Amino acid sequence: MSGPIVVDSVAALRAQIREWRRDGLTIAMVPTMGALHDGHISLVRIALERAARCVVSIFVNPRQFAPTEDLDKYPRQLARDLDRLREAGAHLAFTPSVAEMYRPGFATKISVGGPSSGLETDFRPTFFDGVATVVAKLFLQAAPDCAVFGEKDYQQLCVVRQLCGDLDLPVEIIGAPTVRDAHGLAMSSRNAYLGEAELAIARKLNAVLRQTAAELASGADEARITSDAAEALVRAGFRKVDYVAAREAVTLGSWRRDRNGRLLAAVWLGTTRLIDNVEIPSA
Repeated sequence: MSGPIVVDSVAALRAQIREWRRDGLTIAMVPTMGALHDGHISLVRIALERAARCVVSIFVNPRQFAPTEDLDKYPRQLARDLDRLREAGAHLAFTPSVAEMYRPGFATKISVGGPSSGLETDFRPTFFDGVATVVAKLFLQAAPDCAVFGEKDYQQLCVVRQLCGDLDLPVEIIGAPTVRDAHGLAMSSRNAYLGEAELAIARKLNAVLRQTAAELASGADEARITSDAAEALVRAGFRKVDYVAAREAVTLGSWRRDRNGRLLAAVWLGTTRLIDNVEIPSA
């Protein structure tokens, strides 16, 4: 199988999209920052099921990194990523430079309220502005019919849905289940930072969350059980816990037992920050 078409300019992307549209083809998009793993490939497969053509963007977006975060060391492996996209059957890879996405004098940003409040924003206050801005640009550049995002980044998924609804962007947002390794660890590009001893600790995160969610669903006190979960994670070897929090599944507002919820967590293992989440069944 030949590899995907590779374009690095908005003009070339739009030219290919116009050609497909003339042929009556539907288009799905998978926005990524590269360092593709099995989780990303699962999104590509869903995109291929939902549309005739699959566009994957590979762009490490500087506007969602704070000055103290890992922009410079974030894994970049374009040749390997293109091989994986070829194997998965993606049709086009959009690989713009920073200068192409944010030309000199760029001065616009999009801020989404609602589900962006709290959780990640408490620790990464500029993150979702960067996400919303780049996702809006990608949707305007590629004009996809639908786009696939993983539930691993659950708050991000909720923010993107809010963005499209509020701005009437005609893109269906599809949430895809988190892909995990055999031990339950959510696939993440940042897992590449972890050594074997750290991976053994990281694999305890999902087990603690699943146990906590089950106790919440059974009537445990929310404040007590989430505090207990944070303490359990520290005992398991995590250096720091940013949050373990129960939220309503759609709005990410306060959790109510009569509605579906989500239990979300962010933890530190050495210098690596990991996030995960699990469903809290309704009562």
